[in-house]
Amino acid sequence: MNTLSKLFLATAALATITACSSEMSEDEQAIYDARQAEEAQKPTNLTAIVQGNPDLSTASTMVALSGIAVDLKDDGPFTVFVATNDAFNKMDAERLSGLMTNEDKTELASMARFGLVKGDMKAADIAKAITDGGGTASLTTLEGGAIKATMEGDKVVLEDGAGNKINVIEADVESSNGTVHIIDGVLMPK
Repeated sequence: MNTLSKLFLATAALATITACSSEMSEDEQAIYDARQAEEAQKPTNLTAIVQGNPDLSTASTMVALSGIAVDLKDDGPFTVFVATNDAFNKMDAERLSGLMTNEDKTELASMARFGLVKGDMKAADIAKAITDGGGTASLTTLEGGAIKATMEGDKVVLEDGAGNKINVIEADVESSNGTVHIIDGVLMPK
């Protein structure tokens, strides 16, 4: 047999093996489909979680305008305290508008970073820190300030730099790079 014939037979055999190996049995296909569905259900990054919740659209806009959305996309892990649209609606409208339209985004970025804590803390972790701290935990923010956390019954209550008390109303929204806790007030550095 000449070299060309051997090459042709080897190529045909390889193509046959490849075609056979790419076909899956029904059981293999079911396992593959289940894994694909499981992968699709995994939480996405923090930015996508906030953007995907219509009740957090104001916070999503502020994060985008502040420039920190890039940090939240892939970095982490972070614990994020995000205010609802209703919470932002309670703010002075002129102040909120000024934050969103001001050319200098320093104050907006400071506000956004004040709701971020390095590390992934679930509600149980925060509660443990409160217990370990004798009833109070101090959570250091990326802005450099501190959020004081306490418990009222089984609810986590946060106190910001301005002394405002804010409740966690939905805890432990998981993402690929941290945890989101939805709050009923806007955390202010001072």
